[in-house]
Amino acid sequence: MKEKLAEIKSYLVGSNVRITILYVICAVFIGFNCYYVYREIYWLLLLPIFLVILYLYFFSLDKILFLITFLTPIAINITQFDFNVGISIPSEPLMFGVLLIFIVKMVYDNNLDGKIWRHPLTLIIGLQLVWMLITCFTSQIPIVSFKHLLARLWFVVPFYLLGVQLFKKSSNIKVFVWMYTLPLLGVIVYTTYNHSLWGFDEQAGHWVMEPFYNDHTAYGAILALFIPLFCCFSFNRKYSPSTRFFSFIVLVVLIIALVLSYSRAAWLSLTFALIVFLIVLFKIKFKWILFSILVMGSVFFIFSSEIFDRLEKNRQGPSANYIEHLRSISNISTDNSNLERINRWQSAIRMFQDRPVFGYGPGTYQFEYAPFQRSEEKTLISTNAGDKGNAHSEYIGPLAEQGLIGMLLVFALVITFIITAMRVYRRSEDGEVRGISLSLMLALMTYFIHGIMNNFLDTDKASVPVWGFMAAIVALDLYAKKKDSEKAK
Repeated sequence: MKEKLAEIKSYLVGSNVRITILYVICAVFIGFNCYYVYREIYWLLLLPIFLVILYLYFFSLDKILFLITFLTPIAINITQFDFNVGISIPSEPLMFGVLLIFIVKMVYDNNLDGKIWRHPLTLIIGLQLVWMLITCFTSQIPIVSFKHLLARLWFVVPFYLLGVQLFKKSSNIKVFVWMYTLPLLGVIVYTTYNHSLWGFDEQAGHWVMEPFYNDHTAYGAILALFIPLFCCFSFNRKYSPSTRFFSFIVLVVLIIALVLSYSRAAWLSLTFALIVFLIVLFKIKFKWILFSILVMGSVFFIFSSEIFDRLEKNRQGPSANYIEHLRSISNISTDNSNLERINRWQSAIRMFQDRPVFGYGPGTYQFEYAPFQRSEEKTLISTNAGDKGNAHSEYIGPLAEQGLIGMLLVFALVITFIITAMRVYRRSEDGEVRGISLSLMLALMTYFIHGIMNNFLDTDKASVPVWGFMAAIVALDLYAKKKDSEKAK
């Protein structure tokens, strides 16, 4: 009994000492803060947040991934004017921290599931990174290329490699989607309010989402990316009525925002995703799809002269009238946006012809394409300064920067993802898994189609959901089958 009392007394004394130490630390912290605030130095106020984040890095990395996801839609890009290289604050520094933690863990405790490393999608991504590294050494501007590779690593490692582990628990996929969407709704409110001040003018619609998104095309691409997911959440009876109700409200908001974005590429990408959905829904065989493509290709080839003649006569520019705005997509005679995109593609192809094997180096297009422009192809918005974007294509950009192999690896990534997503959809007997896998595939189909005309994978806004959705499909492919078999038993 005496020993027990002694233990209790020792514990209480120890607790009192710990509490006293805590009070002293808090008092010292408050004292220092008062002094620094008096001196108008405020950075010390952030110390508790820094310590909490540091703790999460070592003991709860999944919460860091969700935190980054939440912060990404409201992160702001800050440009470093040497080489016009920017960083998105606070999301990218947090991603870099995850990359460092991952490297340390791989060195001391390689506990990443071997099935993840062996998955075909992982192998394709690994080949992309290896080829990017090789082309960094042959780059025209190595410092830009290595920074580009580093940025790709801090996108891929947190949201693909660690994302697959995070999505072993399939409910985390829905959490991930909501964590990105909730702040995105705030951006939509901000954008719509700004747009209303300009009477929802088409030209104002190009920039009212700044500083959160750099223009309406990036903003529209992300809106289109999430619409298939919220269609799934709204109409899949596997979810509760409350989940479906709130998801439907979000879906309506996303659609309205997409319409007001005036992003023609985003509208087209969502239309294409709808066509893919109908193909899957009605189980149209691949041979009929291939036959249709061949027929349309043949018709285009036979009547190409007439088609281009008709396109050249189309002088419809961007307009607040949605029908006229859609018609402006095919205007290749007076629409500066369309003509500049063609100018960028032509320049990229000439860069590829000059360096067909290794290209000019990752991330270097915007600094190297100017000499490859031709005067007759330039537009009113053409520039030689490398300050107005890149090749405007997820496929042609790598062709110029990483040669033919770089572009082929992008196609391999897209095809492998689609095959994986369809395998998950067809194999699973769980209605929720089927719905999620199909909506993830349709979501990324919007991005892959949008990627023909724009490229945003060098930004956190697109990379977080794109790599995250790929990770979700791989997680369902690796682990949902096991869960299905367990349910069958």
